Amino acid sequence: MRVVVVGAGLAGLSAARDLQRAGVELVVVEARDRVGGRLEGGTIEGRPVELGGTWLGEGHTRMYALVEELGLETFRTWNDEGKLLIQLGTKRALVSGTKGAVPRLNPVALADLAQGMARFGRLARSVDPAQPWAHPRAERLDGQTFESWVRRTLRTPSGRAYFRVATEAVFAADASDLSLLHALFYAVSNADLETLLAVDRGAQQDRVVGGSVLVAERMAADLDVRLSTPVTTVAQDDSGASVVTRSGETIAADRVVVALPPTLAGRLHYDPVLPAWRDQLTQRVPAGTVAKTFAAYPTPFWRDAGLNGQAASDTGPVKVTFDVSPPDGSVGILLGFVEGGEARRWQRLPEGERRRAVLDSFVRYFGPQAAESSAYVEKDWSAEEFTRGCYGAHFAPGVWTSYGPALRPPVGRVHWAGAEYAVQWNGYMEGAVRSGATTAREVLEADG
Repeated sequence: MRVVVVGAGLAGLSAARDLQRAGVELVVVEARDRVGGRLEGGTIEGRPVELGGTWLGEGHTRMYALVEELGLETFRTWNDEGKLLIQLGTKRALVSGTKGAVPRLNPVALADLAQGMARFGRLARSVDPAQPWAHPRAERLDGQTFESWVRRTLRTPSGRAYFRVATEAVFAADASDLSLLHALFYAVSNADLETLLAVDRGAQQDRVVGGSVLVAERMAADLDVRLSTPVTTVAQDDSGASVVTRSGETIAADRVVVALPPTLAGRLHYDPVLPAWRDQLTQRVPAGTVAKTFAAYPTPFWRDAGLNGQAASDTGPVKVTFDVSPPDGSVGILLGFVEGGEARRWQRLPEGERRRAVLDSFVRYFGPQAAESSAYVEKDWSAEEFTRGCYGAHFAPGVWTSYGPALRPPVGRVHWAGAEYAVQWNGYMEGAVRSGATTAREVLEADG
C-alpha cells in the first residue's frame, strides 16, 4: 500500500511514522519550507523560543514518551517561586501559581466565580467528547454562545471577566465566537477547565529544551518529507487516490491522509467533490486569532519582585503572559499573548505601535523596567498562508449538532488527522499525536 500524507505537523508525522513502521510506502508533502506545522522555533537574544505550540502538561503521555524516545528533555515552566498577577477591572491581586488558583476577590465576587466554575464543571462532565452532539440537551447547549451562558450564570463583573479572559487564553477567540457545547466539549477533552488554565499539574507545565519544534524535526528525520510542496487537489476513484501539487506534479497513492485543520482542508479542491455536509463543516470551524509576542531583558527582573512572570488581565492587548526564559535564567524573556478580538484590532496597527502596545502591557504588569527590552519578536499566526490562525478550530453555535458526525469519518480513500480531530487533548500537541496514530490505524484497517 502507498499513502500520501498532506501536512508535516505533529499529526501528519505521527500518522506517517506509524504507517511506515507497519510497512506502508509513503510520502509526506508539506507546503511550508519546514516541518512542524503549528510548531515553529525562533530565537531572541540568541535563545530559542517557541513561536508556535509550546507546552506539555498533565496527562500528555504520548508527548512525554516521544520526547524521551527522540532523545530530548523537558524543563518546568517557571512557577514554583513568585506570584501570579491577576487584574480584573480595578482589582489587582497576587496569588500562588498553583493549580486552581483564583484571584482574591471580594466575598460576593469570589462566591459568584466559585458557583460558575462548579456549574461549568458539572455540565462539562456530562458531555461525551467522542460525540458531543449526542448529549440529551445538545440542541440547547449548542444553540447558545458561551458568552450568553457567562452573562446568564455569572452575576458579578469580576466573575464574568474571569471566564472571558479564560476563553481568550484557551481558544484565542471571544466567548461570543463559540457555542457553549464546544466550550464544554473542549474542557472535558482536556480533563477540565482548571487543567487548561494551570501550570503545575496543568496544560502549561513543561517545555522542551531547545524548543518543541525539535520533536517534529526528529520525527521527520527518517521519513520521505517533501517541503515547499503545497497541495491543490486531492482526487480519488475506485482504483486509488492522488494529490496534485501547486507545481502540477501528481503523486499517486492508494489512500491520502489530509493532516490539516478543517478550515485549511476545506480550501483544497477534491475530485469528486466532498459530500455536502463535510464541505459545509469546513466552512464553519474557523481558527482562532492569536499573536505571540516576546520581549527580552538582561535578567528576569520580575522574579526579584516576587513575581513569576505570569499575568492574566481583562485589559489588553496582552491579557496573558508567561516567563519563557531559558532554564538557566541567563536572560529574561516575557511571552505575551494577543488573542481573539484584541488580536484582530492589534494586527492592523503599524509595527511600531504593535510593539509599543505590547510593552505598555508588560509595564502595567511588571513595572517600568519592562519598557526597556533589549529585543522584541512577534508572530501573528493568522497572517501565515498555510495556517491562517491558531491555536485550533472553534465551533460556533449549531455546528456540533448539525455537522459533528461528519468531522472524523473518512470520505472514501481520504482520511483526516489533526489536533482538531482528537477526542482526548483536543487542540494540543498531545491531541495531534494521538489523532495521527488513530488515523494510521484507520488506514491500515481499511486496507486490511
